[in-house]
Amino acid sequence: MRSNVRGVRVSFSGVHRLSVAVAATAIAFIALAPVGNDVHATTTTPNRTISLNLLIPSMTAASTNATSQVGQALNVMVSRNPLTLTAAIQALVDASGASVGVSLIELGGAAPLVWSFHGSAVFTAASTYKLVALMMEAQNIASGKKNPNGYVCYEDADYEDGWYDDYETGACFTRNELARRAGLMSDNTAGRMLVRDVGGADAVNAWAASLGAKESVFFTDNTTSSDDLAVIWAAEARGSLGGSAAQAWLYPLLTGTKTEAGIPAGVASRSTVVHKTGTLDQVDNDAALVVKGP
Repeated sequence: MRSNVRGVRVSFSGVHRLSVAVAATAIAFIALAPVGNDVHATTTTPNRTISLNLLIPSMTAASTNATSQVGQALNVMVSRNPLTLTAAIQALVDASGASVGVSLIELGGAAPLVWSFHGSAVFTAASTYKLVALMMEAQNIASGKKNPNGYVCYEDADYEDGWYDDYETGACFTRNELARRAGLMSDNTAGRMLVRDVGGADAVNAWAASLGAKESVFFTDNTTSSDDLAVIWAAEARGSLGGSAAQAWLYPLLTGTKTEAGIPAGVASRSTVVHKTGTLDQVDNDAALVVKGP
């Protein structure tokens, strides 16, 4: 098996900012696209700051097409030559008019490739903060610190518009159920409850920083880079975050999700993509692990 971490930041028609990160047969993608589903994020432009609360997870046709195009370019790997790979991505960017950040880390093979294209560029993280919370929860479950069937009870401060309407005072949900909602459906309230369960925003950001994330401020400012998403996925894929026990719990929550039109559509059909998307305004994110890479 070859493991790859890739990150790309690109601008396409209908997409203003795009970031892709691939780690250890994993891909993380973040893109700025038309309004989507993610909450708890702020987008700042030279003229204004926009804070949006959105209801339903979605990825626009333009943004998913852009993600797929980048995935296809990375999938081919342009003979695994960093210079020609950069040229191929640059051509896509120039033709699109979008802003793009891409990071690639191969975790297998005789000469693993580490490559990026504006990988340190900062984007709105959107729902990729849920990926970090899910990885932390998986690590806690693998270590025995948390019980996957243990309950987390809803608090009013947890609420964000999303897929489900059964959150009310006194309602409690197993970690398995919250993780299913946050992973497969990208439900916002479930994501917030998981962040609280793993210790809150400070704990999430300290954990990410300990893995090498340098630009990210998840959940509060809710920003990240393709480099950071790639390095986090690389640590997970290498087994550093709970090993096979954590992966056995985590990966089914991030496979066959509600949003499969991005990275999964752009890689070889023989590949299995474990990923978490995020969409807010004109930002689209997709952080993924590609198993059985090209």
